[in-house]
Amino acid sequence: MIENYSFGSICINGKTYKNDVLIFDNEIKEWWRERGHDLQIKDLEWIIDKKPEILIIGTGSYGILKVSKEIKDHLSSMEIETKIEKTKKACELYNELKDKRKLAAAFHLTC
Repeated sequence: MIENYSFGSICINGKTYKNDVLIFDNEIKEWWRERGHDLQIKDLEWIIDKKPEILIIGTGSYGILKVSKEIKDHLSSMEIETKIEKTKKACELYNELKDKRKLAAAFHLTC
């Protein structure tokens, strides 16, 4: 469960992370993207390999992380429903859905 999110910080299951994170089930991995705010399919390989039903992407406090149509189409072709929101709202959505579906998340924590 995500207990708290604020710019640059997220608390998940009692542990605070200061870097962007990928989440699947109870696994949490710090996340670095190849091109910073321009999301690439390669940046999501760890998640895609897990075959979630839904992927929630948190685009940052101000929504700066860009998710291209190509990525949306690629995820859709793999039957991964994608929800893209600013990170605060994405965290709320994650908590809402986490026990209901096979869920993954990718959260950008800053801008």
